[in-house]
Amino acid sequence: MNTWLILLFNSILLFFVALVLSRYMKKKTLSRATPFDFISYCVVAIIIALMSLNLLDNIYFGLITLAVWGASPIILDFACMRSKWIYNLIHGKERVLIKRGKIMEDNLSKERMTGQEFLEALRSKKAFNLADVEFAIMETTGDINVSLKADKKPITPHDLGREVASKAECITVILDGNILNEGLTNAGLNQRWLKDQLEIKGVDLQNVFVGQVDSSGDLYVDLFDDMIQVPKTQIKEMLYASLQKIQADLMSFSLETENKEAKDMYLKDAEKLKNVMKKLQPYLLR
Repeated sequence: MNTWLILLFNSILLFFVALVLSRYMKKKTLSRATPFDFISYCVVAIIIALMSLNLLDNIYFGLITLAVWGASPIILDFACMRSKWIYNLIHGKERVLIKRGKIMEDNLSKERMTGQEFLEALRSKKAFNLADVEFAIMETTGDINVSLKADKKPITPHDLGREVASKAECITVILDGNILNEGLTNAGLNQRWLKDQLEIKGVDLQNVFVGQVDSSGDLYVDLFDDMIQVPKTQIKEMLYASLQKIQADLMSFSLETENKEAKDMYLKDAEKLKNVMKKLQPYLLR
């Protein structure tokens, strides 16, 4: 058989072998791969390249070697799921680098990390001031996770005692000027609603690059023509403002009337509306 035919056959066969191996080996990006994972990937790639170029005298030896290096990481992954001891043996243990605001110099030395490298890693986590860090740990992948001190963490609605509505993922309903019916169906909407929203915004469908609907039912569009400014609809804010005005009017009516029954009715309705507004606030004011 001609050499080029052998190379072609080997390349096609090994292409699908590599596809199957990559499908079943652990899904990790190179930045999160452990040294063992990286070596396994490199060895498998080298073996496949040698076999594709027909540089191995016996292709069966290459297949056996490939099977060993391809199956071993998969088997060890399952073993790591069953045993913490095996996991620590292969991947190592996470190591604490800062504890209660104090740098653990001995652990830095064990990781062979200089002070400059450590400060760079902290800055990559947006921890520019060492005094703000309460806890830092190096994971088995080499990534460093940082926890700031309680008084240095960003304030959340929970800290302020405010309730906010939960958010789901945005659903794309327009892409490259085309309506995605599947996205509309998943969002429980239809094309009539979408066209009405585009008409309110004064936007042409053909000029929309991406259109997404968030969990509250608001439509966001990005246009091909970046010079056009899409007006932001404030229907929910206007609705909340209208409720506030009604509640204020009810309070005003209760002060103006001399009729005790009417006064009690206005005050009661104003209190009910106030409770309704409190429940609607997380959804209307985001």
